[in-house]
Amino acid sequence: MIKKAKDLAIHEKDTGSSEVQIALLTEKIEVLSKHLKEFKKDKHSSVGLLKAVNKRKKLLDYLKRNKIDSYKNVISKLNIRK
Repeated sequence: MIKKAKDLAIHEKDTGSSEVQIALLTEKIEVLSKHLKEFKKDKHSSVGLLKAVNKRKKLLDYLKRNKIDSYKNVISKLNIRK
């Protein structure tokens, strides 16, 4: 598991909480963005990027509705929104 996900984990073996999923999706989005800058015609990866962004957005909306403190913690640690 990446360092950012470990920082947001609720307990040691946490892999499924919203916070960890958002951290993992953020890492995936960063990797796909770098890939698409080099390979502009890779349409399959661009679809994967859009899916990852939309899933992360849904998870962030869930956190904002249900766990506002956790939401603020996630966006500050991952530096993804204002």
